[in-house]
Amino acid sequence: MACTWGKSCLCSKTDLASLPTVKKTNPSGDAGLVSPGFARRLAAAIYDFILLLAILFAATAVILPLNRGQAFTSSQFYYPLYLFLVSAVFYVWFWTHGGQTLGLKAWHLIVLTDRQQPLSRRQALVRFLGACLSWACCGLGVLWMVFDKDRKTWHDRWSGTTVYLKTPNSRS
Repeated sequence: MACTWGKSCLCSKTDLASLPTVKKTNPSGDAGLVSPGFARRLAAAIYDFILLLAILFAATAVILPLNRGQAFTSSQFYYPLYLFLVSAVFYVWFWTHGGQTLGLKAWHLIVLTDRQQPLSRRQALVRFLGACLSWACCGLGVLWMVFDKDRKTWHDRWSGTTVYLKTPNSRS
């Protein structure tokens, strides 16, 4: 279970190794981890969104002097692109370094591949772009998990990833 980031990786490999194999509660019937419900995943997403807003405020403060301290206008396409890239770095970094953002950690969730391995940078990027599309369609791609037999969102399917609930005996 080697990390793709090499020696500079700060992720805890013991977190992933400590995940137990328990009876799966999702309808697929595969042996594995517990699949969380919609409310828990939504709560983690809201938690992450609040944290991301704070990061985007800080990111704006960093580049505001480059715009002479003036507000960015709609004709300055690089500002929303910059915020999009900051958001992508936020999610991709956390998903590839331990599989948890702060919101996922608070709600005892973890993102792994369908084979219960850590995400690659490519998978994390596909997941992020897919999540943007899932939310852009009025949240339909996220709501999809309520009707999906495996409780997966569109971006789970597209990236080959799954969100699992860490059971009480696996928390660190």
